[in-house]
Amino acid sequence: MSHPGKPVTELGLEKLADQLRDSLSYDVNKPDFRELDLGSPVSPLRTRQPGFTTTTTTTTTSSSSSSSGSVSGRNGSNAVSRGPNNHSGELSGSSETSPTASTRNIKPVQARSESNATATHPLIYSGQSSVNSPPVNVLPTGNICPSGRILKTGMAVNRSSRTDVLGSGSGNYGHGSIMRGGGVGTGPVTASKSSSFEASNSLGSRANGSDFMRKAMGNSEPEEVKRVGNEMYKKGHFSEALNLYDRAIALSPGNAAYRSNRAAALTALGKIGEALKECEEAVRLDPNYWRARQRLASLMLRVGQVENAREHLCLPGQPQDPTELQKLQAVEKHLSKCTDSRRIRDWKSALRESDAAVAAGADFSPQLFMCRVEALLKLHQLDDAESSLSVVPKLEPSTNSCSQTKFFGMLSEAYLFFVRAQIEMAVGRFENAVSAAEKAGQIDPRNVEVAVLLNNVRLVSRARARGNDLFKSERFTEACSAYGDGLRLDPSNSVLYCNRAACWYKLGRWERSIEDCDQALSIQPNYIKALLRRAACNSKLERWADAVRDYEVLRRELPDDNDVAESLFHAQVALKKSRGEEVYNMKFGGEVEEVSGLERFRAAISLPGISVVHFMVASNVQCKQISPFVDVLCGRYPSINFVKVDINESPAVGNAENVRIVPTFKIYKNGSRVKEIVCPSREMLEHSVRHYSF
Repeated sequence: MSHPGKPVTELGLEKLADQLRDSLSYDVNKPDFRELDLGSPVSPLRTRQPGFTTTTTTTTTSSSSSSSGSVSGRNGSNAVSRGPNNHSGELSGSSETSPTASTRNIKPVQARSESNATATHPLIYSGQSSVNSPPVNVLPTGNICPSGRILKTGMAVNRSSRTDVLGSGSGNYGHGSIMRGGGVGTGPVTASKSSSFEASNSLGSRANGSDFMRKAMGNSEPEEVKRVGNEMYKKGHFSEALNLYDRAIALSPGNAAYRSNRAAALTALGKIGEALKECEEAVRLDPNYWRARQRLASLMLRVGQVENAREHLCLPGQPQDPTELQKLQAVEKHLSKCTDSRRIRDWKSALRESDAAVAAGADFSPQLFMCRVEALLKLHQLDDAESSLSVVPKLEPSTNSCSQTKFFGMLSEAYLFFVRAQIEMAVGRFENAVSAAEKAGQIDPRNVEVAVLLNNVRLVSRARARGNDLFKSERFTEACSAYGDGLRLDPSNSVLYCNRAACWYKLGRWERSIEDCDQALSIQPNYIKALLRRAACNSKLERWADAVRDYEVLRRELPDDNDVAESLFHAQVALKKSRGEEVYNMKFGGEVEEVSGLERFRAAISLPGISVVHFMVASNVQCKQISPFVDVLCGRYPSINFVKVDINESPAVGNAENVRIVPTFKIYKNGSRVKEIVCPSREMLEHSVRHYSF
């Protein structure tokens, strides 16, 4: 097919570029380590992101000729402001040309294996004029002009406005555009001597960094400001890069490439909500800007918006990144299974599939993290559900496309409040639960599940308030009925069970009280009030072993509560008596007795019951570390006699008991040794003490 008006050599170059572009697979930037793309490629770099644990290989791709736009029609340092549809600016070596740039030697670039190209850690950007990238095709360096000759120093260029773009190849580092004034995707182009910005050597200097930034921020050329922002981004200075992109946008608000670059910097800083907003603005400014759509698709996938991600990733006529497409399909599969599991109330499967969707790529989706919280709550793992709330990502500000997306049949933001309302109800913060449910109802008033929850939360909250008022008025039977009304609407509410247990206790119906305490503790195992009430009921029923077991748990949870310690002591004494054991000289609040002399030692261990002797040396480091814990055990197990012997001060005792290593613990029962422990851990020591306390 003939092309009138175009030189044969230019047609040949265009054909070569088109063939290469069609034969190479485009690779979208990975969501965690995202580079910005210009018309020319980026040198490989290793970036650092605070707050993210997933390391992803950075890839560099060229934009299509309609949106990438290598610099054309520019001479020297006379910068021309870009229009809104010119996307020359996404991070690469440079978008500047230099009439004084030196001619480079023509030499082939060494090819790199595909396995190395997909390594987890990309190469570190060196800041030099060229960096070896792993091209698929062997291409010459130097400046290729339309005539096919190597551009000489100072030669002006006059060529078509068409941008010749090469794809990224099958590796992770692309060639980028064939540019005038630079190499073929091997690093930044040398800037002209008259440029107001020096080469990147000055960027690496901390001393000159602030002056460099001030000069950049004061520049009135948006392309120059953007270029310095790209250099900062390459070096991992994302905050500085963000400030420079802000300056470039202020100078040229309609440039979609600046918005896309800003989105990449925000992503690197973990500000995913703002990055989404910037990408959407870039696409609004130029709907055909393929690179911004690719970045937006990747961000949408990270927040779990699979339909929106597919819309931008699978554009007709545009190349598709197979890696991102595979990730999209995996997230979509797990999300679909999670939805099905939630619908049939299979909470174990819902938990598993939500975790799998996050691991597959939706690592910043508040809804999937909240699904995990909801599943744990329904599985009666309230402590885990509450702790999981602290790691739910904050997607602020929320974009319109995200807020209008549905999760599990309700609007995405409504689902967040929907789950929070359930958590607040479960832990007894009823007013907060009503507030959260009302917000969910305001966001999605037509959703049936939200409406049912809002109605139930209001009714349960009223039932609990009525029960509390009746309890205060000592109308305990009516209070039981009120709490029961709430439990019929919310049968997994541990607070209502515990409140009703208090009513049964006041009515002297201790068996019923224990049953409700058991229900509350099955939902919330460390529920202190339920443990206290059950222990008190067991004491009333003279079930001393059960009472001691609960009081020991409470003693560990409330080590400074004197009432719990005293209740434990009396339960332990009662337990011993119930077993027919003789109890002598037992008193609450005893301390560790220090013994010296063999006769006094033998008298101490001959006391009725259990005696624990701590053989120690005051100067020994291990003895110093465990001695305070012996004092704790003395308070925790008041029915046991605790004794300590310094074998340096009482060598006769040490010799009689054959103690050679300290700390050593020996347990005696009615004067006879039953156990010996040498250098135990705290856990081992308490386990033995507890065993012999019964």
